Amino acid sequence: MNHYFVTGTDTDVGKTQVASALLHLAVKQGLSTAASKPVAAGCDMTQVGLRNDDAQTLMAQSTQALPYETVNPVALAPPIAPHIAAQQAGIELSVASLLPRVQQVLAGQADFAVVEGAGGWRVPLSETQTLADLAQALRLPVILVVGIRLGCISHALLTAEAIERDGLTLAGWVANIIDPDSACIADNIATLKRRLSAPCLGEVPFLPEPNAALIAHYLSLPEVAS
Repeated sequence: MNHYFVTGTDTDVGKTQVASALLHLAVKQGLSTAASKPVAAGCDMTQVGLRNDDAQTLMAQSTQALPYETVNPVALAPPIAPHIAAQQAGIELSVASLLPRVQQVLAGQADFAVVEGAGGWRVPLSETQTLADLAQALRLPVILVVGIRLGCISHALLTAEAIERDGLTLAGWVANIIDPDSACIADNIATLKRRLSAPCLGEVPFLPEPNAALIAHYLSLPEVAS
């Protein structure tokens, strides 16, 4: 079984798009899939409660049918930092409360599963914990989505250093071009390929209307999952 924690260099770098595309690719290769989005801020109220587009996107590419609340146990309405949204909702976020919910998804023994974080690597859960602490508790290898734009080299290298310093394996990274007008895109990606020790799992061009199937065309699964 190949389970991964998916993080990004920042918010809005395409974590969900890449994660869902990896799930899509895994299904095409005959693997069963599952996904977890432990905390999601920016949810819409529906007749069945708060729902998050990212969580539902991941569920659409999962072969294991799980209740929404299992995939996304903490759904928060405001599109702000999760720990602030949780404080406003009177919810206490912690690794101890989230860990068993994620483990419930992984216990389904899908061949390929992703746990998607929120924002970047050090996004706070509380005054003392971050989502990185959850990744450490899960002991999962990490896939890093790099939003290719001005400043991405430093963001990517710092994030990779933090992941490795936290004792986790960077299994691979994805170059996701989110600013097509950014200067020296090819040079930036080439620099990251030289400086990051993990393999590049793909270069995703800027896509006006991205979807899992389209993005999957540009990706490969980590070597142990192929």
